[in-house]
Amino acid sequence: MNALRRLSILSLILGVGQVVFGAIVRITGSGLGCGDHWPKCEGHWFPPLDRPDLIIEVSHRYIAATLSVAIVTLLVVALVRRGTPGVGGRGGVLRAAALAATLVVVAALFGAVTVKLELGNKPVIVTHLAIAMTLLAVLVSAVMRAGGLGAASADIGTASARTWRGARAALALTFLVLVMGAFTAHVPGANASCVGFPLCRGSLVPSGTQHIQLTHRILAFLLFFHLMGVAIGVVRRREAPLIIRAALAAFGLVLVQLVVAAALVEMQLPALIRSLHQAVGTLVWVAVVMLAMLSRRGALGVGVPARVPSPRPTLRAAEVAT
Repeated sequence: MNALRRLSILSLILGVGQVVFGAIVRITGSGLGCGDHWPKCEGHWFPPLDRPDLIIEVSHRYIAATLSVAIVTLLVVALVRRGTPGVGGRGGVLRAAALAATLVVVAALFGAVTVKLELGNKPVIVTHLAIAMTLLAVLVSAVMRAGGLGAASADIGTASARTWRGARAALALTFLVLVMGAFTAHVPGANASCVGFPLCRGSLVPSGTQHIQLTHRILAFLLFFHLMGVAIGVVRRREAPLIIRAALAAFGLVLVQLVVAAALVEMQLPALIRSLHQAVGTLVWVAVVMLAMLSRRGALGVGVPARVPSPRPTLRAAEVAT
């Protein structure tokens, strides 16, 4: 199980890096750095690194390839060890690894379509991001099914049913915030249409593409106050320290994200802050997924990780011990 845990953690780290670096590709305008060639770059597997946009885009593709190799390796190891308790069957690592392998293929295909359409189809680009975020959620599940991220301590009773319900709502809200954030970033003019924070130049009535960014902000504030309520609730109910830490981490990251968002619009969208905004948003998603999965296990006794029973001492072992 240790090998599966390490592989799943590596895949998760690479997955987060892939999403964050994808934002850097967009922010720097390097999406067509390799032309309309895919999977090759300008017709080469290893093109000459003579342009900044090409270097950024091909680096993004190399990270994607490394992520794919890591996930396929995770799947192969899980298949080989499927007879081990906690690997095969319901709640096992194998199912999460298989789903992750499927999603990484689908994400690659959408990436190819995005390149072939020369970044012109915004729904395809947003769908690509949604698939990437779903992949991250599955990789979090894989890590937890292997006993990582504190899941080995998530016994039934460590979380209440109210926390599980709140975490589910937070998961849905976070996903909506991410999707609307993607539309804000990719619809022409939407990201720069709402200067000022929290309102658009003090206006309550949106105009043009402002409604896209305002919707994104409203959902973000709803998520902030919801996670605040979840965090206060778990502390007051004196739930397990694991659940409290997960709730506080998710709330803290959303708070940081709001500060970054305010700085982003007030400073006229500098590239560095835009990249930071994407990175923190990705971490918020991972933290909320962790909270949801831990609270599900703690409230219902199902989910992750699959329990690996300790071997019972045999009669011969008992005789030797005496």
